[in-house]
Amino acid sequence: MKTMTLLIGTFLLTLGCANVRMEAPKDPIKLDVSMRLDVYQHVESDIDKIENTINSPSKKGAKVLNKTSLLDIFVDNAYAQELSPEAESAVARRQARHSDLVSWEEKGVVGENRSGLVEIKGSKNDAVQGLVDSENNDRMVIYKAVADKNGTSIDSVQSLYAKKLQSNASPGTPVEGNSGWSVK
Repeated sequence: MKTMTLLIGTFLLTLGCANVRMEAPKDPIKLDVSMRLDVYQHVESDIDKIENTINSPSKKGAKVLNKTSLLDIFVDNAYAQELSPEAESAVARRQARHSDLVSWEEKGVVGENRSGLVEIKGSKNDAVQGLVDSENNDRMVIYKAVADKNGTSIDSVQSLYAKKLQSNASPGTPVEGNSGWSVK
């Protein structure tokens, strides 16, 4: 009986072992991965937040970049870190000179270019040149901070910012488009 069980077991074991052959596929294996990264959404949110601060009346002692809702005070997203103190100072300086800049833009002396910077379009004088230089320096500080915060390039931030600034420009402001300068 023992022998018979051993023979049957050996027979079944021999039949149970399959011969497996591994072959490489004829066509390469393709992997399709789709991913959407909404960096620009966060950049636009930062731009809106900064420009709303600049366009609002100055409040002495108020933090430059306030939270927009009660929920923002308690819940921060991973990408929603505050800007650097240097960038916040640049926002405050832009806010302080905003009305002067708008008055020169409405006169057509200063315009918004495609890079998100201001240019003198009319007669040049030292006061306007100083205003333009200060504004452009502060804008570049802000653009760099927003780009660093969102992990994108300064050029892409400038492009998005330029569209925002041109769309919000006062009537009479020269704006640079793809086909050259025009007056808004």
